Amino acid sequence: MNPRTLLIDSFHAAVAAADPLKILATHLPPPPKGRTLVVGAGKAAASMARAVELAWPSTAPLEGLVVTRYAHGLETSHIKVIEAGHPVPDSAGELAAVEILNRVSELGPDDLLITLVSGGGSSLLSLPVESVSMADLKKVTSSLLHSGAPITEMNIVRKHLSRIQGGRLAAACKAPVLTLIISDVTGDDPSAIASGPTCADPSTYQDALDVLERFNVDAPQSVLAHLRAGNSGLIEETPKPGDASVAHAENKVIATAHHCLQVAADFFRAAAITPVVLGDTVTGEASEVAKVYAALAREIRAHNQPFKPPVALISGGECTVTVRGNGRGGRCAEFLTSLAVELEGLSNIYALAADTDGIDGTEDNAGALLLPDSASRAAQLGLSAKTLLANNDGYSYFKALNDLLVTGPTRTNVNDYRVILVL
Repeated sequence: MNPRTLLIDSFHAAVAAADPLKILATHLPPPPKGRTLVVGAGKAAASMARAVELAWPSTAPLEGLVVTRYAHGLETSHIKVIEAGHPVPDSAGELAAVEILNRVSELGPDDLLITLVSGGGSSLLSLPVESVSMADLKKVTSSLLHSGAPITEMNIVRKHLSRIQGGRLAAACKAPVLTLIISDVTGDDPSAIASGPTCADPSTYQDALDVLERFNVDAPQSVLAHLRAGNSGLIEETPKPGDASVAHAENKVIATAHHCLQVAADFFRAAAITPVVLGDTVTGEASEVAKVYAALAREIRAHNQPFKPPVALISGGECTVTVRGNGRGGRCAEFLTSLAVELEGLSNIYALAADTDGIDGTEDNAGALLLPDSASRAAQLGLSAKTLLANNDGYSYFKALNDLLVTGPTRTNVNDYRVILVL
């Protein structure tokens, strides 16, 4: 099998390990005495909803509403699917959140709430507090996205500006709550995924203010006023661990990046290539992480240590990009462009980096591939990886080389998948 095909097939194997249609059914409880309401938000929401419908007993009533990103919907029979804005929230998501909160509030002790949560849910399930307009929520979200703040830090802010996240959805429900979660955050903390609508929230208003200060986020006055009022005790905090208001909620992570990386490792092992899993919690600036990985790849290539080729260096997690230019490209393209600079076309080293949701940043590609001849082909086109990297324009680099990986929405999300193949 040629290296390019091997890399792409390994990505598809990893993504398949987090496919809701394959993994969700075994986690469903028996139907309750009363009604079953299904709600949810995230890039996997539609496929999770369909998985529930396919597995639910045909004689048991089922209803609900989930919200997913535009172009990520699927046809369903009992659970309505609404598409909304991501990564910046919009009015469609706000209206869906209002309906979800209202319907959840109507449930009683004999009913059951099944909540389907996956990455992207923070923006898709946006219901700002009354003192913060949707326009101001969009502004602070955009500023956070450009600041380089990790998603877990961003979500601390979002939880404290929301009427539904940070455990408030569970607090509004009188029925038992089962939340099934596909994790897109390092560490798989349920309270951080989609800003934890049914989880106790250990963070505080002060933490949210600290995030804004630490990452120099230009927040609207309404946002600052609300967070400061909360920090002064004038507004109630989110439900904390041990709070009775969320004691009836069970939060269950059913898919993780770690499991998907192990599946990819098995794939390479079957191809007689030694897999080395470098971790599923890799964070930091994408361009800087690439420098470390390039050094490791060079050592293997030149000295057969610490691993002897052929070897596949596999990693997951969520790097960040501090936007300084005006180019196109997400964190996976940024990682690979930096890797191209560091490896300088070194032979027998191939790489793939892609987001498992099928969208790298806001572009139409999941990620891209770096080949040993990428640098020489780029030079023939008059392209410089170093120049494009300085402009955060990895997308243009790999598009010109015809090396973008375009999959369309995968309708799941366990963060980024990266592999460097040293032959």
